[in-house]
Amino acid sequence: MRPNLLILGGTTEGRALSAALAEAGVPGTVSMAGRVARPLEQNLPLRIGGFGGVAGLVRYLKDHAITHVIDATHPFAAQMSRNAVAACAETGVPLLAYTRTPWQAQPEDDWSHVPDLAGAVAALDGPSKRVFLAVGRMHLEEFTAQPQHAYVLRLVDAPRTALGFPEATVVVDRGPFTLEGDRALLRDHDIELVVSKNAGGKGAEAKIIAARELGVPVLMIDRPAIPPRTEAHSVDEVMRWLAHGFADLGV
Repeated sequence: MRPNLLILGGTTEGRALSAALAEAGVPGTVSMAGRVARPLEQNLPLRIGGFGGVAGLVRYLKDHAITHVIDATHPFAAQMSRNAVAACAETGVPLLAYTRTPWQAQPEDDWSHVPDLAGAVAALDGPSKRVFLAVGRMHLEEFTAQPQHAYVLRLVDAPRTALGFPEATVVVDRGPFTLEGDRALLRDHDIELVVSKNAGGKGAEAKIIAARELGVPVLMIDRPAIPPRTEAHSVDEVMRWLAHGFADLGV
């Protein structure tokens, strides 16, 4: 059987993996949700859009004779990851999650933990502060429930409609970000609190290190629960897993 991968992408890690697979001559397709107006070019064929839940993903795996699925989505893309676990279990297609190691607080860090986005919104109840809200465009509306703060928002695309905050500064930029740049961002905007998902990895870690250096507190949103699955944390680990899987296919 010829290998045919489905890579659930949209992350820096997914893009690096697609480059490694293309260089190795491994066929596959990268799937992205389409939440960014200008997705970065991939090294493998790209499809945009959802699958239609577990049933739709099962149908896609069968219709396209997918032999392996690699979930390289963002650690907070919990519903897609849960759907992948369920669809692969139903079809018997091997699944690997290529995910980032979570950030760990260092002695110099001033972190407060909340279990989810709702917890982060509730934790912002209080006097006005200058807040760097680093949670992604999809969840901004939830934070309009705390309008007393002056927010700094970093987005991949400029917003097309009003965001609903009385006071907000939008910085349009795309990671990976540098420590120098994020240190300057926190200083230039007099940031008093960083709100961040625990995305892990290196591409977005600069703001966490900058906050540590400048003594800025961080409100850290813990990762959502995902059903048990096999995980890898580097391209090399993924390639070793695939090599074993290809051997099982007789490749």
